[in-house]
Amino acid sequence: MQVVYTHCAGLDVHKKTVVACVITPNGSGGWHKEIRTFSTMTAQLLSLSDWLLSLNCSHVAMESTGEYWRPVFNILEANFEVILVNARHIKAVPGRKTDIKDAQWIAELLQHGLLRASFIPPIAQRDLRDLTRHRSNFIRERVNLVNRIQKVLEAANIKLASVASDVMGVSGRAMLDAIVQGKASPEVMASFARGRMRDKHEQLILALEGRVRPHQRFILAELLCQIDSIDATLERFNHQISEFCRPFEAAVALLDTIPGIARQTAEIIVAEIGTDMSRFPSAAHLAAWAGLAPGNCESAGKQLSTTSRKGNRVLRTILVQAAHALARTKTYLAAQFSRLSARRGKKRAAIAVAHSILVIAYHLIQRQEPYRDLGANYFDQQRPEATKKRLVKRLEKLGYQVSLEESITC
Repeated sequence: MQVVYTHCAGLDVHKKTVVACVITPNGSGGWHKEIRTFSTMTAQLLSLSDWLLSLNCSHVAMESTGEYWRPVFNILEANFEVILVNARHIKAVPGRKTDIKDAQWIAELLQHGLLRASFIPPIAQRDLRDLTRHRSNFIRERVNLVNRIQKVLEAANIKLASVASDVMGVSGRAMLDAIVQGKASPEVMASFARGRMRDKHEQLILALEGRVRPHQRFILAELLCQIDSIDATLERFNHQISEFCRPFEAAVALLDTIPGIARQTAEIIVAEIGTDMSRFPSAAHLAAWAGLAPGNCESAGKQLSTTSRKGNRVLRTILVQAAHALARTKTYLAAQFSRLSARRGKKRAAIAVAHSILVIAYHLIQRQEPYRDLGANYFDQQRPEATKKRLVKRLEKLGYQVSLEESITC
């Protein structure tokens, strides 16, 4: 096979150790392999970098093993072309498996150009990505705490969640504080309702009539303290993310024009895909990278599987959530969701609409243009005759006799 890189190295990265195999020419037409093991402490990683430099190594490849690759990448990215590879793409042939053989296998694949590098964003985007991902983790923790509060209320015969759609809203929070204090009657707590909740006064009185024991009040108080702490943390995260988003503000503003995409969602999308769309040859390539495109597995003329790859789970999750959110709007994307969900179900419709959102985001960032919606009646206008026949057929099935007369517009 053709040799692509003459001075290269393969790294087998673990939590405590890194096994490095360097391949260099030996001067007689052959190849010399040298293997060393280093600790993952910063001082030892610097020694690894110096050793690779002394051997004139130009390219380094390693597996994306959890988070253990990041310390190594941080040290080596300044001096080498570091290639991060999906572990599924470099499985060795069957046989004895050791760390040394893994490092040799990675180095040999790199030497012949058989590795496909994973996408590693620039450092500014990586910093923003860390912030948005950790903010999402705190949001999930807050949701878990709210669910625990509802479990405690159910155990205490308090049916607040059956009346209030958000028990942590302004009205619900005031009622929870009163429950923790244990001094207010259901009638008094129901009077804490604000806005449209006032129309449910009688229902609230019935829902707040419970049997709250002292230990349950203690649990509720602790859970509310945890939620208050997370709310304060999220405020600080939002402020920090807005600071780190300044270089990407134009892209965030463009994505915010898409229905169903709020600013937080736009920040996550930009943090995951960046603003340089030249990294992705096409919108279809970006969708496949995100795990929102059908798989392609064909043999002997038969389609074996169309299961999508895992892709970028963070990006896929937030886009599917956005697809469900915009399903209640009167937009082109909502019409697409409605058409697909009737035939294929809501889950597959959400994936398809998430794919459309990502394709739209790709073109908005690439063209630097805001989103222009095609309208909720776009599909009906494309085939008006088919739409007319379908609606007439539905009415006839309901027992109506339909006669149509075209309206005259001046």
